[in-house]
Amino acid sequence: MKLKQISLTLVSMLAAASAYAADPKFAVIYDAGGKFDKSFNQSASEGAERFKKETKIGFMEVQVASDTQTEQVLRNLARKKVDLIAAIGFGQAQAVQNVAKEFPATRFVLIDGVANGANVSSVLFKEQEGSYLVGVAAALASKSKKVGFIGGMDIPLIRNFSCGYAQGVKATDGKIEVVQNMVGTTTAAWNDPAKGGELARAQIERGVDVIFAAAGGSGLGTLQAVKEKGKLGIGVDSNQNYLHPGNMLTSMVKRVDQAIYDSFMQVKNGTWKAGIVYKGVKEGGVDWALDKDNRSVISADIEKRVNAAKQDIINGKINVVDFREAKKCPA
Repeated sequence: MKLKQISLTLVSMLAAASAYAADPKFAVIYDAGGKFDKSFNQSASEGAERFKKETKIGFMEVQVASDTQTEQVLRNLARKKVDLIAAIGFGQAQAVQNVAKEFPATRFVLIDGVANGANVSSVLFKEQEGSYLVGVAAALASKSKKVGFIGGMDIPLIRNFSCGYAQGVKATDGKIEVVQNMVGTTTAAWNDPAKGGELARAQIERGVDVIFAAAGGSGLGTLQAVKEKGKLGIGVDSNQNYLHPGNMLTSMVKRVDQAIYDSFMQVKNGTWKAGIVYKGVKEGGVDWALDKDNRSVISADIEKRVNAAKQDIINGKINVVDFREAKKCPA
């Protein structure tokens, strides 16, 4: 009897070890904005954490101080035979493409950029569509008829946010002025809340009463300044309404969390595919946020008109121009 019990115990232990060994290995590399940016990177982290909670499969995390470190970090992870590496941010595109060629057995998912390879999935978002929706809200909420936009690094991606926002504003009220500023031209622009706040205060002095911040960590300074001046802010990527309830008009939600969760789950289930994926309003990739933290500043009319615009985008009645393709903004 004892021998039988021992045998059964060994079989159970071996089966458990085999199942554990079969679990895929995952890793996330955050860009210079940092995991705790309360925005883009944090959204990716939340998606990975949700996957971990549901499947009990963990993941490695790496923070790079600059894009130049990315290739070495990717290579080190690939050597550890990680099954899927999630690279967060367009700045990692070239590094992903280079390392993917060297390690064809390792799969990569790149957020906000394109890298070629049979083992690379590139996930792009239609930021202009979500930005259009918050532009509609901004136009309807503004009393001064002046709204603002503060971007992080001056790149086509962030210009696409500002362009979509301006299109939404102008489609709602062509007389409203849109004031725009960028924090900088290097990756340091994502981590300068002092500059973000300074730009916000300068816009407010010009009469702006609603500001959309698409600037990573720098945007936190923008939203803080907006609160201090008693104006309305618009968050980005994650739902940032909770940061300053009553002073947050809404947030342009970009579902990086869902993209990471889906990629991890696809690897686990054996359904992962390489290629380029675009996620807009229709695909649930971008949206506007309405919850208890901004309910008091979103009137029934604003809610109705923003949701009507959302439906028109889904139905194809509204085509929001992508700045990256058009090379210019129509608004």
